[in-house]
Amino acid sequence: MDRIYRPKRKKEKEVPWLVRYWWGLDKSLILAALICSGLSVLLLYSIWQNHIVSTVGASYYRTQLFSCVLGLLCLGILSVLDYHKIAKLWFLYAPLALGLTLLTFTALGHRRAGADDQAWLNLGFIQFQPSEVLKLAFILTFALHLSRVEKQINKPLHMLLLCIHGAIPTGLIALQGDYGTAIVFAVIFLGMLFSAKISWKYVLAFLAAIPVLLVVLWNFLLGDVHKRRILVLLHPGTDPDNLEYQQDRGLEALSNGKIFGVGLFAGEDAYVTVPELHNDFMFAQVGQALGFVGAMAVVLLLAFLCLKILYNGYRAKDTLGMFLCTGVFAMFFAHCVMNIGMVLKVAPVIGVPLPFISAGGTATVSMYIALGFVLSAYRHSDRRARMLT
Repeated sequence: MDRIYRPKRKKEKEVPWLVRYWWGLDKSLILAALICSGLSVLLLYSIWQNHIVSTVGASYYRTQLFSCVLGLLCLGILSVLDYHKIAKLWFLYAPLALGLTLLTFTALGHRRAGADDQAWLNLGFIQFQPSEVLKLAFILTFALHLSRVEKQINKPLHMLLLCIHGAIPTGLIALQGDYGTAIVFAVIFLGMLFSAKISWKYVLAFLAAIPVLLVVLWNFLLGDVHKRRILVLLHPGTDPDNLEYQQDRGLEALSNGKIFGVGLFAGEDAYVTVPELHNDFMFAQVGQALGFVGAMAVVLLLAFLCLKILYNGYRAKDTLGMFLCTGVFAMFFAHCVMNIGMVLKVAPVIGVPLPFISAGGTATVSMYIALGFVLSAYRHSDRRARMLT
């Protein structure tokens, strides 16, 4: 028989790894984070140049810039790695995060000026906040825990173990006196737990327990200063210690910006000085320098970032990726709502920074690392986008 002629197929040209890596990135998410970081560096530079806050020197914007570069490097590495492998290394990073947090209760623990909590480690050459490392470790370990028990999640024993898992880091941070970060941990825990489709009987039990939890919190956990900060929101102008001074100045700074702001380099006399303006009250400086238009643009940018993280969780290929993205979303969402609420005087002052905007090297790097987890889930949700097989 005559041989059937088959034309030779052209050999497909292999796509370079760098191109495949670029295709697999969620570029809009990275761009949103970079815009926020760029604005943060610019605002810190403006605060230093205009001498708005005497304690803010050139080192602040330089540290923020260095933290952004370091965070991007971590993000790039983590986006390549498979999040399954990262989560399974819990026996390395979970003890490390807990150990660093426990060190804050020793002589190495540091209480920053004007703060109510001893939540920092002072190692001489560097100061950092272990709770940021603990947040990342908790999101990873809790996502892994949920993915392993999701089919039996509504059994009482598994639910009890999940609650213990969430209570340990939250309780440690509360013992430091950092109630703002403890609330962030609680939001992460609840957000991830509810995303696992727990039974309505647990949801109803939790709602019924809220009044009891609030009574316990008010009578046995909160200090007098924290109680007064809450009461002054309900009864403005009734605090003899003037604890609302910072928030009043923050609102004054926001209104000072009017529609389009006074500008970034208007001179010292054009700005309202607010305690911790560069850190917890950076949103007030956004409104002051860039006005209502600039403040709303930042809110929309942060909202896009949060919703994009949530959407990436929705399109993840498995529940581990979904839980991981949900935990990161809950962390970002809690930070945004609590910080902006604090500046607008609808929430008490609890020292929670605005993601990528507030000054803070540890917080900035940890936020980029969290985005690295999300990008890993995004990349590995599509086999064609994988760089490593």
